[in-house]
Amino acid sequence: MIPPKNTREIFRSTLLAVPAVVLFVPLFFLRRLGPVDFWGWMSFNIAAVITFSLLRDRSYPVLLKKDLKSGLTHKIILGLFSALLLYALFYVGNELSQIIFPFAETDISRVYSFKQGAATWRIAVLMVFIIGPGEEIFWRGFLQRKWTEKHGSLPGLIMAVFFYAGIHISSGNIMLVSAAAVCGLFWGVLYLRYRSVIMLIISHTLWDLLIFLAFPM
Repeated sequence: MIPPKNTREIFRSTLLAVPAVVLFVPLFFLRRLGPVDFWGWMSFNIAAVITFSLLRDRSYPVLLKKDLKSGLTHKIILGLFSALLLYALFYVGNELSQIIFPFAETDISRVYSFKQGAATWRIAVLMVFIIGPGEEIFWRGFLQRKWTEKHGSLPGLIMAVFFYAGIHISSGNIMLVSAAAVCGLFWGVLYLRYRSVIMLIISHTLWDLLIFLAFPM
Protein backbone atom coordinates (compact mmCIF):
# COMPACT_ATOMS: atom_id res chain seq x y z
CA MET A 1 0.00 0.00 0.00
CA ILE A 2 1.38 3.44 -0.97
CA PRO A 3 1.50 5.87 1.97
CA PRO A 4 -0.62 9.03 1.68
CA LYS A 5 1.09 11.88 -0.12
CA ASN A 6 1.37 14.09 2.98
CA THR A 7 2.93 11.21 4.95
CA ARG A 8 5.55 10.70 2.25
CA GLU A 9 6.27 14.43 2.20
CA ILE A 10 6.71 14.52 5.98
CA PHE A 11 9.08 11.56 5.78
CA ARG A 12 11.13 13.23 3.06
CA SER A 13 11.33 16.49 4.97
CA THR A 14 12.70 14.69 8.05
CA LEU A 15 15.84 14.10 6.01
CA LEU A 16 16.78 17.67 6.89
CA ALA A 17 17.43 16.39 10.42
CA VAL A 18 19.81 13.62 9.32
CA PRO A 19 23.00 15.68 9.83
CA ALA A 20 21.93 16.44 13.42
CA VAL A 21 21.18 12.78 14.15
CA VAL A 22 24.48 11.62 12.65
CA LEU A 23 26.51 14.20 14.56
CA PHE A 24 24.77 14.47 17.92
CA VAL A 25 23.75 10.88 18.72
CA PRO A 26 27.41 9.72 18.98
CA LEU A 27 28.21 12.88 20.97
CA PHE A 28 25.71 12.15 23.72
CA PHE A 29 26.63 8.46 23.75
CA LEU A 30 30.44 8.82 23.85
CA ARG A 31 30.82 12.36 25.31
CA ARG A 32 34.31 12.78 23.89
CA LEU A 33 36.21 11.93 20.73
CA GLY A 34 39.83 11.11 21.45
CA PRO A 35 41.47 14.28 22.81
CA VAL A 36 38.35 16.37 22.01
CA ASP A 37 36.05 16.75 25.02
CA PHE A 38 32.26 17.11 25.01
CA TRP A 39 32.28 20.91 24.66
CA GLY A 40 34.73 20.98 21.79
CA TRP A 41 32.90 18.21 19.97
CA MET A 42 29.53 19.88 20.62
CA SER A 43 30.79 23.19 19.23
CA PHE A 44 32.18 21.51 16.12
CA ASN A 45 28.87 19.73 15.51
CA ILE A 46 26.88 22.92 15.90
CA ALA A 47 29.18 24.75 13.49
CA ALA A 48 28.65 21.89 11.03
CA VAL A 49 24.82 21.95 11.19
CA ILE A 50 24.78 25.75 10.94
CA THR A 51 26.88 25.50 7.79
CA PHE A 52 24.49 22.87 6.44
CA SER A 53 21.44 25.04 7.14
CA LEU A 54 22.97 28.13 5.49
CA LEU A 55 24.01 26.16 2.42
CA ARG A 56 20.64 24.40 2.22
CA ASP A 57 18.69 27.65 2.48
CA ARG A 58 20.50 30.57 0.84
CA SER A 59 17.75 33.00 1.91
CA TYR A 60 18.30 32.23 5.60
CA PRO A 61 21.09 34.83 6.21
CA VAL A 62 18.77 37.53 4.87
CA LEU A 63 16.03 36.46 7.31
CA LEU A 64 18.49 36.57 10.20
CA LYS A 65 19.62 40.09 9.25
CA LYS A 66 16.00 41.29 9.11
CA ASP A 67 15.34 39.69 12.49
CA LEU A 68 18.36 41.46 13.98
CA LYS A 69 17.36 44.87 12.64
CA SER A 70 13.73 44.96 13.76
CA GLY A 71 12.55 45.54 17.35
CA LEU A 72 15.85 44.46 18.89
CA THR A 73 15.22 46.02 22.32
CA HIS A 74 11.85 44.27 22.60
CA LYS A 75 13.43 40.96 21.58
CA ILE A 76 16.21 41.35 24.15
CA ILE A 77 13.68 41.95 26.94
CA LEU A 78 11.55 38.98 25.87
CA GLY A 79 14.63 36.79 25.56
CA LEU A 80 15.83 37.66 29.07
CA PHE A 81 12.38 37.24 30.61
CA SER A 82 11.74 33.90 28.89
CA ALA A 83 15.13 32.57 30.06
CA LEU A 84 14.29 33.47 33.66
CA LEU A 85 10.84 31.92 33.30
CA LEU A 86 12.28 28.68 31.92
CA TYR A 87 14.85 28.57 34.72
CA ALA A 88 12.04 28.99 37.29
CA LEU A 89 10.09 26.16 35.63
CA PHE A 90 13.15 23.92 35.82
CA TYR A 91 13.73 24.86 39.46
CA VAL A 92 10.20 23.74 40.36
CA GLY A 93 10.48 20.69 38.12
CA ASN A 94 13.77 19.70 39.72
CA GLU A 95 12.24 19.78 43.19
CA LEU A 96 9.19 17.77 42.12
CA SER A 97 11.12 15.23 40.05
CA GLN A 98 13.41 14.34 42.94
CA ILE A 99 10.33 13.63 45.06
CA ILE A 100 8.52 11.60 42.40
CA PHE A 101 11.33 9.78 40.57
CA PRO A 102 13.99 7.89 42.55
CA PHE A 103 16.46 8.09 39.65
CA ALA A 104 16.14 11.86 39.15
CA GLU A 105 18.98 12.97 41.42
CA THR A 106 21.44 10.52 39.83
CA ASP A 107 20.43 11.50 36.30
CA ILE A 108 20.72 15.20 37.05
CA SER A 109 24.17 14.77 38.56
CA ARG A 110 25.18 12.88 35.41
CA VAL A 111 24.11 15.86 33.31
CA TYR A 112 26.42 18.13 35.29
CA SER A 113 29.24 15.65 34.90
CA PHE A 114 29.45 16.88 31.29
CA LYS A 115 31.40 19.83 32.76
CA GLN A 116 34.06 17.53 34.22
CA GLY A 117 37.58 18.58 33.28
CA ALA A 118 36.52 21.67 31.31
CA ALA A 119 37.30 25.20 32.50
CA THR A 120 34.20 27.20 33.43
CA TRP A 121 35.32 30.20 31.38
CA ARG A 122 35.77 28.01 28.30
CA ILE A 123 32.29 26.50 28.64
CA ALA A 124 30.85 30.00 29.06
CA VAL A 125 32.60 31.32 25.94
CA LEU A 126 31.41 28.36 23.85
CA MET A 127 27.85 28.73 25.17
CA VAL A 128 27.72 32.44 24.39
CA PHE A 129 29.32 32.42 20.96
CA ILE A 130 28.57 28.97 19.51
CA ILE A 131 26.28 26.63 21.44
CA GLY A 132 23.38 28.89 22.45
CA PRO A 133 23.18 30.83 19.17
CA GLY A 134 23.93 27.80 17.03
CA GLU A 135 21.23 25.58 18.48
CA GLU A 136 18.56 28.18 17.84
CA ILE A 137 19.83 29.01 14.37
CA PHE A 138 19.58 25.33 13.43
CA TRP A 139 16.72 23.82 15.44
CA ARG A 140 14.14 26.58 15.47
CA GLY A 141 15.31 29.01 12.79
CA PHE A 142 16.03 26.36 10.18
CA LEU A 143 14.38 23.02 10.92
CA GLN A 144 11.21 24.17 12.66
CA ARG A 145 10.76 27.02 10.18
CA LYS A 146 11.13 24.67 7.22
CA TRP A 147 8.78 22.06 8.67
CA THR A 148 6.24 24.68 9.71
CA GLU A 149 6.22 26.24 6.25
CA LYS A 150 5.72 22.85 4.61
CA HIS A 151 3.41 21.03 7.02
CA GLY A 152 1.84 23.64 9.29
CA SER A 153 2.58 25.08 12.73
CA LEU A 154 1.64 22.11 14.92
CA PRO A 155 3.28 19.36 12.82
CA GLY A 156 6.39 21.51 12.44
CA LEU A 157 6.57 22.05 16.20
CA ILE A 158 6.04 18.36 16.96
CA MET A 159 8.73 17.30 14.50
CA ALA A 160 11.23 19.81 15.91
CA VAL A 161 10.58 18.77 19.51
CA PHE A 162 10.73 15.08 18.59
CA PHE A 163 14.16 15.33 16.97
CA TYR A 164 15.54 17.82 19.50
CA ALA A 165 14.67 15.50 22.37
CA GLY A 166 15.36 12.34 20.38
CA ILE A 167 19.04 12.97 19.77
CA HIS A 168 19.54 12.98 23.55
CA ILE A 169 18.20 9.42 23.96
CA SER A 170 21.64 7.97 23.23
CA SER A 171 22.80 9.48 26.55
CA GLY A 172 20.63 6.94 28.37
CA ASN A 173 19.60 9.76 30.72
CA ILE A 174 15.84 10.09 31.16
CA MET A 175 16.07 13.48 32.86
CA LEU A 176 18.25 14.89 30.07
CA VAL A 177 15.81 13.70 27.40
CA SER A 178 12.90 15.14 29.39
CA ALA A 179 14.70 18.45 29.82
CA ALA A 180 15.42 18.62 26.10
CA ALA A 181 11.75 17.94 25.33
CA VAL A 182 10.62 20.70 27.69
CA CYS A 183 13.14 23.17 26.27
CA GLY A 184 12.31 22.21 22.69
CA LEU A 185 8.61 22.73 23.35
CA PHE A 186 9.17 26.00 25.22
CA TRP A 187 11.41 27.58 22.59
CA GLY A 188 9.38 26.04 19.79
CA VAL A 189 6.19 27.69 21.02
CA LEU A 190 8.03 30.99 21.44
CA TYR A 191 9.24 30.70 17.85
CA LEU A 192 5.69 30.17 16.61
CA ARG A 193 4.53 33.20 18.58
CA TYR A 194 7.32 35.67 17.77
CA ARG A 195 9.18 34.20 14.77
CA SER A 196 12.44 35.60 16.12
CA VAL A 197 15.60 33.55 16.22
CA ILE A 198 17.43 36.49 17.81
CA MET A 199 15.07 36.47 20.78
CA LEU A 200 15.52 32.72 21.16
CA ILE A 201 19.31 33.01 20.97
CA ILE A 202 19.21 35.41 23.94
CA SER A 203 16.82 33.15 25.84
CA HIS A 204 18.73 29.95 25.14
CA THR A 205 22.16 31.40 25.88
CA LEU A 206 21.14 33.01 29.17
CA TRP A 207 19.32 29.84 30.27
CA ASP A 208 22.41 27.74 29.47
CA LEU A 209 24.60 30.04 31.57
CA LEU A 210 22.14 30.08 34.47
CA ILE A 211 21.43 26.37 34.69
CA PHE A 212 24.91 25.01 33.91
CA LEU A 213 27.25 27.58 35.39
CA ALA A 214 25.75 30.38 37.50
CA PHE A 215 23.00 28.64 39.48
CA PRO A 216 23.07 24.87 38.78
CA MET A 217 20.32 22.73 40.23
